[in-house]
Amino acid sequence: MGLTKTEIFTDEQNQLASLFKVLGHPARLAILQHIINQKACICNDLVEELGLAQATISQHLKELKSIGIIKGSIEGKSVCYCIEEKVWKQIQDHFNILFNQDVSVKQCC
Repeated sequence: MGLTKTEIFTDEQNQLASLFKVLGHPARLAILQHIINQKACICNDLVEELGLAQATISQHLKELKSIGIIKGSIEGKSVCYCIEEKVWKQIQDHFNILFNQDVSVKQCC
């Protein structure tokens, strides 16, 4: 498998690609949506909510934490997770810059 040559792309392009890669799994989107819908930190209810194994959910949480979109805190024997609002806003801004570009063309194929 070849190298990706990330150095030939801008920092913004590399960052967006990393975000899309992490957010490109439906379980991770479901986790984010569940946390958002709770409007509070969640503790240990993702297994019941999503129907995935604890190990699988832990791996997805690790990926989401790697881009900083969620944060966790240990409370007793449980780990609670919530959205990192500052990072959420930064990701929104990155996506808005990409998707708010005018794609109108005078001639198309």
